[in-house]
Amino acid sequence: MNILHILIDSLEHFKPLDKVADPVAAAVSKAVQPRHIRNTLSGAAIGHSVHPVLIVVPAGAWLMASFLDFAGGRNSRHAAGLLVNVGLASAVPAAVTGLHDWSDTQGKERRVGFVHAVGNSVALVLYGASSIARVKDHHALGKLLGLAGLGSMGFSAYLGGHLAYGSGVNVNRTAWHEAPTEWTRVASDADVVEGGRHTTEVNGVPILLLRNDGKLTAMDSVCNHLGGPLEDGTVKDGCIVCPWHQSMFRLDDGKNYRGPASVPQPVFETRVTSDGFIELRQPMS
Repeated sequence: MNILHILIDSLEHFKPLDKVADPVAAAVSKAVQPRHIRNTLSGAAIGHSVHPVLIVVPAGAWLMASFLDFAGGRNSRHAAGLLVNVGLASAVPAAVTGLHDWSDTQGKERRVGFVHAVGNSVALVLYGASSIARVKDHHALGKLLGLAGLGSMGFSAYLGGHLAYGSGVNVNRTAWHEAPTEWTRVASDADVVEGGRHTTEVNGVPILLLRNDGKLTAMDSVCNHLGGPLEDGTVKDGCIVCPWHQSMFRLDDGKNYRGPASVPQPVFETRVTSDGFIELRQPMS
């Protein structure tokens, strides 16, 4: 096991972090409860998390600022300072969306995410100090502060990569679920009563069957956000509400009405046979 793996393992199991991380996460979660805030910060409009899109701007700006600092010479001072300020301005929305995504995590992911946020905050402070030093013509100090900020950002980026690719935070939990393309019998129609829930499985895909106002719905029962059990959710305004983080999906087409889920929930075509059985298949495009 290399030193980076040891570091990640240590952070994941360092439970004293919970004393600080949990109250912060609770405060963030409370602040983002309104539907329009959830949908904006979760990326519902673009179909995936906004945070990965936004982080490339400050990361790119700060990286190029350091490149100009050490390879561009005196004539590049103004451009390097401008890039530092671009990074400062663009880091704010990146941080806000990152806090939103992090607030729904638990345990190991929350601990690593907290240190990830602290690392980015340190980078922000260092680059802010670098900007001030440059304005005061202390360019050598500005370069060193920027380089230190780049190091902090790089460390934080490594932790962010682990969260996304090692822990699967904000990865669509239904991406590999493939229901049958042909009509397949899954349950008796009598098993799905008005207002009730019936769960089954087909092709390894967990299926939730329910009837609301007489209309039959079949959808993947695993919330695509962080894997919550939709069969334990409530029905509200024609939507199923995930019991874990209150993502809302429309029963008729699975569209995400409210974040933090940023993609639609898989919903399948259904029919009731003449002998009283429910069949489903993947929607035909």
